[in-house]
Order: sequence, then C-alpha cells, then structure tokens
Amino acid sequence: MATIHPSTDFRSDTVTWPTPAMVEAMATAELGDDVYGEDPTVNELETLAASLLGKAAGLFVTSGTQGNLIAALTHAQRGDEAILGEDAHTFCWEAGGIAVLGGITTRPLPTDSRGRMAVDQIKAAIRSDNPHLPHSRLVLLENSSGGNHGAAIEPEYFAAVSAVAQAHDLKIHLDGARLFNAATALGIDPTAITTQVDSVSICLSKGLCAPVGSMLLGSEEFIHQARRHRKLLGGGMRQAGGLAAAGIIALKTMTQRLQADHDNALALALGLATIPGIKLDPQVVETNMVFFDLENDLNLAPEQLIKTLKIDYGLYIGGYGDRTLRAVTHYWIEPSQVDRLVEAIRAIVALHPTPGYT
Repeated sequence: MATIHPSTDFRSDTVTWPTPAMVEAMATAELGDDVYGEDPTVNELETLAASLLGKAAGLFVTSGTQGNLIAALTHAQRGDEAILGEDAHTFCWEAGGIAVLGGITTRPLPTDSRGRMAVDQIKAAIRSDNPHLPHSRLVLLENSSGGNHGAAIEPEYFAAVSAVAQAHDLKIHLDGARLFNAATALGIDPTAITTQVDSVSICLSKGLCAPVGSMLLGSEEFIHQARRHRKLLGGGMRQAGGLAAAGIIALKTMTQRLQADHDNALALALGLATIPGIKLDPQVVETNMVFFDLENDLNLAPEQLIKTLKIDYGLYIGGYGDRTLRAVTHYWIEPSQVDRLVEAIRAIVALHPTPGYT
C-alpha cells in the first residue's frame, strides 16, 4: 500500500506525522527505564504536562483510550457506576473497556448539540444508597466534543458539574484528547477547565503531532495508583524517552499554533457550504472538525465520494454514518489543500446533480 502523506489526509488529526523538530529531538533524547522511574525525558514530560494543566503529577501512557481506562480503574471499583454522555468517546469508541476490564457499569445520558449532559439530569442520575443499585462514583466528561462537531465546551459547564460531583462525593475525569483545541477556541488557559476536574487525559498525537502517546494528570496519590493500573494493562514502556521527547515539543510549541487549524476548518466549511447538495452550518465549526451531509436527493453515496476523492484526487476524508462525512484539519494541512478539497468535492458533486439544480 502506498504511503499516504498527511498533507492530503483529512480523515482525522490522528494521521499527523511528527515534525522535523520532533524527529531530531527523538533521535537525541536521553533515555532510561521509565518503569523504574529513571527515564529523564519521560520525567520531564510528566512534570511539564502536570504544570501546564494545573495538576500535581502526570503519567505518560500509550493512548488516550488507555488514559481514560486507567482513570476509570483508579477512580472506581468493580460494581461502581460511571455517568457519561451517550455520545461520549469513552462510551462509544473504547470497546467498552471500563465495563470489560473494570467491571464498572455505565449510566449514559442524553447530550445536547455540544455534547453536554444536562446538569440537573446528572444530579438525578446519582444513585441512592440502596443495596439493589450500583454506587455512583464517577462522571466522565469530554472536551472538545468529538462527536458534536468538535464543540469547545465552556469552563462554566465544568464548574456546574463539579459542584454536583463534590456535593455527592463523585470524581470527575475529563477526556481531553483535544483539550488544547477547545482552550484555543475559547481563548482561555486550559487550567480554567482542568481545575474543575479530578483527572484529565490529553493526547500528544492528533493535532499536536507527536507520533505516540497521551498524558494522564491528577493528584500525586491518583497518579501513584494509576501507575499500577498502567502496569496491569501492559503500558510500561521502558526506554520511552524517544517518544516523550516529541511530546515535550508538542506541549511547548504545537499547542500554540492550533488556531491555524481552526481557521482552515472554517474556510473548508464555508467553501463546502457553497456547493449545491452539501448540507452544513459553518457556524458550528469551532475547532478543527468539519461534519457535512450529502442531501438525500443527491445521487451520490458517501462511499462513492470517499472513493472518488481517493482515486481521482489523492485526497482522503472519512465517513461518519448514514450520509454524514467528516474532514479534520491539522498541522500538515495548508490552505491550498483546503481549496483543493473544496473544488474536488464540487467537481464530483456536479457529476451527480441534485434535482432542481443546474
């Protein structure tokens, strides 16, 4: 299979390659055994991430999914219950790990168009102390909300949920895979959000371009226990400083440039909105994700569009169920590639006209 360069790949920001500066840092990183706590580059990364997110300690983990699972295993016990959104990544896209491996039941609640559970519904979902019922122990939140156009959720929401959680002795974990995108869109420091939660995971890959890895942040005691669960899950990475070196650059530099990705996403949305047969509202594009639909009477299936873009134009986008597609901008996507994608989709759609359009 031919290598797909990320400059033509809009399927996700997970397709990013490390930057040249990251490659150099990885090649020259100082190494040690991280399971023994002796990798200086990993230790530097963990300290840096904890400082940036306003937490006491950090843990380098293999992925956001592993970070979320470790957090749940650390906060809750078998038979406990986690309250979470019905479209949350933890519920929909992580293979049911907290139930399969943690014995933690889930209480999914409906969310609004931005991925927020209603605070009063969270409060109502908390179980009473009844031997017939699981213990409510954990609230799982997400920001940005990947299933909701990458919406950036405001810190006031987290403060409101935190007040409920504290009143009922619940812990809050934030899936912050794209937290820096959310903070950039809101024009705030991420600590305005992370101070409202007990733990947070952030991805160093995706829009931050590191090749592998995520960070899990929380109190010193939480991270102490989380290390045991990382080991349980096979997440001890030994001489991981080469990967951590890229993560340090991700946090120091790549977090500062995300507005460019957001600008490209908005330009893409505005361009797609001019194409007859394409349905989307550019106003919902806040971060680096653009979801759009093919009109029902457009004689073009999503899989046809995806295939034609790939074969005829060397461009890649992703399907998202039914007639919805998704394009995601990232470091490797330039404005010229945004223009290419818009014009390619325009040309393909023109070959499958919607009735009534000329």
